[in-house]
Amino acid sequence: MRGVLHFLIGLTVIFCIECKVKQDTIDGAIVNSKVDRKIDVSTHLVKMSTSITLENTGKSPIKSFLYALEPSLQNYLSIITANVKDKDEKLGVSQTTVASKKDLSFWRIELPSNIEPGKTMTVDVESSYAHALTPYPAEITQSQKQQVLYNGNVYFFSPYPTKSQTTTVTTTNTAIESYSKSPKPVSQTDRTVTYGPYEQREAFAEAELRVHYENNSPFLTVTNLERIIEVSHWGNIAVEEHISMRHTGALLKGPFSRYDYQRAQDGLSSIKAFKTVLPAAARDVYYRDEIGNISTSNLKEMDDFVELELRPRFPLFGGWKTQYYIGYNVPSYQYLFNKGDNYALKMRFVDHIFDDMVVDQVTVKIILPEGAKNMRLETPYPVTQGENQLHFTYLDTTGRPVIVIHKSNLVEQHIQDFQLHYTFQKLLLLQEPLIVVGAFYLLFLAVIVYVRLDFSITKDEAKESKMRVASLVEEVQSAHDRRSALYQSYDDAINKYKSTKDANTFAATRKKVDADYKSLTQQISDLQTKLKNEGSDLAEKVNELQVSDRQYKDLVALAITLAEKLVSGKINKQQYLDNEKINKTKREDLDSKMEALRSSLA
Repeated sequence: MRGVLHFLIGLTVIFCIECKVKQDTIDGAIVNSKVDRKIDVSTHLVKMSTSITLENTGKSPIKSFLYALEPSLQNYLSIITANVKDKDEKLGVSQTTVASKKDLSFWRIELPSNIEPGKTMTVDVESSYAHALTPYPAEITQSQKQQVLYNGNVYFFSPYPTKSQTTTVTTTNTAIESYSKSPKPVSQTDRTVTYGPYEQREAFAEAELRVHYENNSPFLTVTNLERIIEVSHWGNIAVEEHISMRHTGALLKGPFSRYDYQRAQDGLSSIKAFKTVLPAAARDVYYRDEIGNISTSNLKEMDDFVELELRPRFPLFGGWKTQYYIGYNVPSYQYLFNKGDNYALKMRFVDHIFDDMVVDQVTVKIILPEGAKNMRLETPYPVTQGENQLHFTYLDTTGRPVIVIHKSNLVEQHIQDFQLHYTFQKLLLLQEPLIVVGAFYLLFLAVIVYVRLDFSITKDEAKESKMRVASLVEEVQSAHDRRSALYQSYDDAINKYKSTKDANTFAATRKKVDADYKSLTQQISDLQTKLKNEGSDLAEKVNELQVSDRQYKDLVALAITLAEKLVSGKINKQQYLDNEKINKTKREDLDSKMEALRSSLA
């Protein structure tokens, strides 16, 4: 499985889709005047730093040179960079081929200026290799220390002859089991093995370099990373990473004892925890897996970054795997820039997952707002862009465009920014609020229509009759209330007549009140007839109400007659008061009776 993985990674690096492989020839005028090569194998990565002093022995200026990978390492290359010594400016590096050496891997490095004939220039080349160290032995017990084997080349593998060269190998500690002791000179100091200096070596010179040493550093590999970046123009960018990782060191042989692990603190090569670095603006950070939230984590906010210490649910030994996902939010104004309707998103391609990280395969999905168009991607290194997708979430109609990017064999040097340019009409920001308003409007409209429509197949006559009776009763009660108010008008007119003795005014007021009374009484009689037609028993109660009302009206007429006799002097005041008292008592009794009848109609 390991060999297949190494082979695929090598193919990915060598035959990257975006790389247009060119063809070059080896310039015989170039000589490596001095080479100082430092190989760091103290972690699970092989880091090679080569300082090359190039000399132009020809007659024409040199614009570029070729850098060859050792055959034993070319399938493990993760990244290669170059710069002029003591300068930060990166030089252009591109893959190429040589017709006479088709089995080798070459990289062309462009120089910042020409090397004139007889002149020299020193260039530093940095390269990193993943999975280039082999656990030896391949299996260890829980208490054993991990040892690994590095195989390389003592000499600088170059298409050009080398006048002088030195190779230094730095291991994890002084526990070096064995190392190649030829060609001479070779020396060891603490955890460093130095080969050379060697003079006058031909191009493509080779000699086996083999170092067997103790290395208990975390051999942690992210086998698959899916990074989802969801952009919102409402001020937030949500990032979520789904991570599958594996301990790629020596496999655990035999059972695992947690008791011994905690008592003796063995398992030196196991992985208990690691630190992930997030952007300084990260907030709402979460760390979960399929089971749920993982509480064994610690978040520290620094000035320039957020440090998240992650502790898996169990320690990782060789061959063991784990899966989890983390997420956070960042404000969009720090990463999203615009001029009019043109937008540019600038973010990291990957985050710092752990120190000396290795990511075998990463997929980055960038979810843009619905309506984004004219997407254009710019990356700091070659990637494979997959087919665009659509993502649907709340209130989406046509879907949000998703840019899909793939990349294999990443290390820390790949933590660089990409840029995604696109256009977006700001008016589309109102789309979702309008959808919400429209949805509520349609909901309320549907409710209004529903409560007003009769969806029954046949009519319920009894129910409809009951509803008509209830409506008629309400009208009877309302008409009676207005008629009862007229009785007070009669009393007010009588009292005013007794005080002013103005017969004409009293006659006019009485005529108006009589007309209103007659109209209301007739209305109640009509309603009584309708109730009778509906077959309601309430018609009898309305009839009783009408009878009582006629009796009450007769008493009102008697009160008017007494008032007229008092004003005309036909009876004295005492006689009036005695008769009025009897009349008033009868009216109060009838009023109570009518009120009881009215209430019984409900």
